Amino acid sequence: QVQLVESGGGLVQAGGSLRLSCVASGRTFSYYPMGWFRQAPGKEREFVAAIGGYGFKNYADSVKGRFTISRDNAKNTVYLQMNSLEPEDTAVYYCVARHSLTVTTTSSEYNYWGQGTQVTVSS
Repeated sequence: QVQLVESGGGLVQAGGSLRLSCVASGRTFSYYPMGWFRQAPGKEREFVAAIGGYGFKNYADSVKGRFTISRDNAKNTVYLQMNSLEPEDTAVYYCVARHSLTVTTTSSEYNYWGQGTQVTVSS
């Protein structure tokens, strides 16, 4: 059984930083895309960032230059370093993974989802 477990969320002031981590178990995702989506209250879930098995990265325009996605295949883990956080970044952040090689920004194309971790940015 595949599980994705996120950690690292919390409350931070605007301009601050947080680092999210997501550990996968039950399957090795070394060569497959992993990433992050988020959902703010009253809004649709949206793509944040994804990284392919060989390091290709894709970011939402709203986070480019502020967020960095990375992975440690030996630990089956993906990270999201979030800098210069803004109140608009407040959301539940979900870790995702898929067992197809292509990086995608479409939520329905990810097979596995974590339970989510809350990020709150105060102004």
